[in-house]
Amino acid sequence: MPAALLALAVGAFGIGLTEFVIAGLLTEISTDLAVSIPAAGLLVTAYAISVAVGAPLLTAAGTRVPRKTMLAALMALFIAGNLTSALAPSYGVLMAGRVVAALTHGAFFGIGSVVAASLVAPNRKASAVAMMFTGLTAANVLGVPLGTALGQQLGWRATFWAVTAIGVVALIGIVVLVPARPAEPSGGLRAELRVFRRPQVWLALAITALGFGAVFGTVTYIDPIMTRVAGFGPGAVPWLLVLLGAGLFAGNLIGGRAADRRPMPALHASLAGITLVLTVFTVTAHARIPAALTLLAFGVTGFMLVPAVQTRVMDQAADAPALASAANIAAFNLGNAVAAWLGGAAIDAGLGYTAPTWIGALLAATALLLAAVTGALDRRARASRP
Repeated sequence: MPAALLALAVGAFGIGLTEFVIAGLLTEISTDLAVSIPAAGLLVTAYAISVAVGAPLLTAAGTRVPRKTMLAALMALFIAGNLTSALAPSYGVLMAGRVVAALTHGAFFGIGSVVAASLVAPNRKASAVAMMFTGLTAANVLGVPLGTALGQQLGWRATFWAVTAIGVVALIGIVVLVPARPAEPSGGLRAELRVFRRPQVWLALAITALGFGAVFGTVTYIDPIMTRVAGFGPGAVPWLLVLLGAGLFAGNLIGGRAADRRPMPALHASLAGITLVLTVFTVTAHARIPAALTLLAFGVTGFMLVPAVQTRVMDQAADAPALASAANIAAFNLGNAVAAWLGGAAIDAGLGYTAPTWIGALLAATALLLAAVTGALDRRARASRP
């Protein structure tokens, strides 16, 4: 794989870390800045909203900018946001830093996916996208536990200083390793927007939102599922998250290779796997060893979906992929937010802590149905060609 993919993966690692590590630092932030835990929790909500807003806006703003230049600019903005967070004297300034950093998230992954795919032969583009996303999975496996520990020992600001340093390394890597190419002759923003007239693009975005809603809607409630249902002690949760992260890491790489060989079967297989595993999880969650093994399988099937859906969107918007790719990242976050809300509402309604698993199974099954529809449309289009 080209060395430029390493720079993109480092950037993905930093972005993934700044998104997820905040959950482990809410108590420290709440105490230091004299705000409530729910107020500190809004730092997570604001980040997700900013991702959904920033992904299409910043990508659209850079349609005529060379992609290397745009990636470097996004990483510089990411550094500025996290530096602001590290220096924040108040809750409001910290919130501003989080919003600025989040604005770069979707555009970086969207444009970065297109750049990653362009660095390799067409039959390896899904693996290239998966390689970039290994930074995101590594952030979950290693970055979040280490970042949380750093913030607990040296103060939450130390974590943001570390993320800022990672951003600097990624920026240097992008400048040095990513090849400089002129802006793509895509016709600018109008051409990028035209791809949204295609039903297949919207179907792919819906599959992403539903499929990843199934995944992260369940991940949001892994702690109570594994402690209050499976019977693990609180001290086991970090190790269970490492187990989940190992599954995510493996699934991402497996999914990339599978999508390179047979894209649509890989998409169907990942969604079917998520549906099956979450259905099983509703039963195995009641015993520790079966729950842990199912958690690992859930991680594998969950992130097998990433390269399949990301390359699917880029394929359906091949003549203007950057904005569609960024919109797909927004769909990830929209699905995550809605599914997490559904899971919480079900728990509040007294349906139990395993409710997110069967809700996730229903979401994944719906995504699988849409994948069957999009596959049928593909076959009809091929049959109608002369």
